[in-house]
Amino acid sequence: MDGLIQLLYSVPVLGLLFQFVGYVIEIVPRIAPIILQNATPIALAALCGVMCERSGVVNIGIEGIMIAAAFVGWYVGVLVQPALGGDPSAFFGVTPALLVALGAALLAGMLISLLHAWLSITVRADQIISGTIINIAAFGLTGYLNTLISTTSPNGAGAFTRFRPPPEIADIPVVGWIAEMLLRQGPIAMSLIVIVIVFQVLLFRSRWGLRTRAVGEHPRAAETVGIDVIWVRYRNVVLAGALAALAGAYLSMEGTNSFQQGMTAGRGFIGLAAMIVGRWTPVGALGAALLFASARALGDSISFARPPGELGTLLGQLPGQFFDALPYLVTIIVLAGLIGRSIPPAADGQPYEREKAAA
Repeated sequence: MDGLIQLLYSVPVLGLLFQFVGYVIEIVPRIAPIILQNATPIALAALCGVMCERSGVVNIGIEGIMIAAAFVGWYVGVLVQPALGGDPSAFFGVTPALLVALGAALLAGMLISLLHAWLSITVRADQIISGTIINIAAFGLTGYLNTLISTTSPNGAGAFTRFRPPPEIADIPVVGWIAEMLLRQGPIAMSLIVIVIVFQVLLFRSRWGLRTRAVGEHPRAAETVGIDVIWVRYRNVVLAGALAALAGAYLSMEGTNSFQQGMTAGRGFIGLAAMIVGRWTPVGALGAALLFASARALGDSISFARPPGELGTLLGQLPGQFFDALPYLVTIIVLAGLIGRSIPPAADGQPYEREKAAA
């Protein structure tokens, strides 16, 4: 077997491709927990997009909701930590201050989504413009407030800790690294898998899911059978805001324990790309998020531990900025190949006016 592998590696040009595939197969099980950590905010942003667009509302303000929720969660933790105190528990390091801060982050995301819903559904403003306004306002306001607050260097409420599974789990043949990836996480990253499964089942196997898809595909027909299109859209956009807020809270309360200006780094937009690649399904969105996150984790691995041989020499000649841009390049390449084949809900982005109001 080793001789065959060396023979494949020695083939001109194709040998480099074989070396790269071998490197990926070897390194992915080691970095699997990091892949899921990188995928969590992207996947939650994608789920927000799925819920909105399945209801017929385009939401490109996900990035703004994420950064606002990240800031609110961190700063509320700063405010309540002195009053609530408490030592981190053995259960993910949870403290009363962290729970209050997480609740505040979710509430902030839902309120911003309510604003977007009002502009998009009631005012019937251009949904792209509404989302753009949310992004600009959120980045500007959080950046300004962070500049004022950071001068005092306040201590936050800390961060959720990750579960440490027994080392024997990683030694299980074939599936050990997958179990390690799913278990070596904090509560928000762990909840992602549960959210995806529940969302997938509800969207395609429940009355709520049927009504949501009907409203996103043909709202006029949905209303004729008694579905309140306006209410369904309002409810789903606000609930979707909680998912985007959870993505932002992950960044400042689990991935780190602080807030930095622009810490979302385009993950909300990559989430929209994952939504499209995943064909507006929760499971598909998660798969696309894992793909984009794998590109980032792989780029980091190559930067710090290049593969041996000619492949390592070749990759070593590339600038570090290439590996930083790798997830964005993968996003563009995948979208360029699939954008024409993915069909959004028929009424996506179209304002709806009731029959009696139009008469």
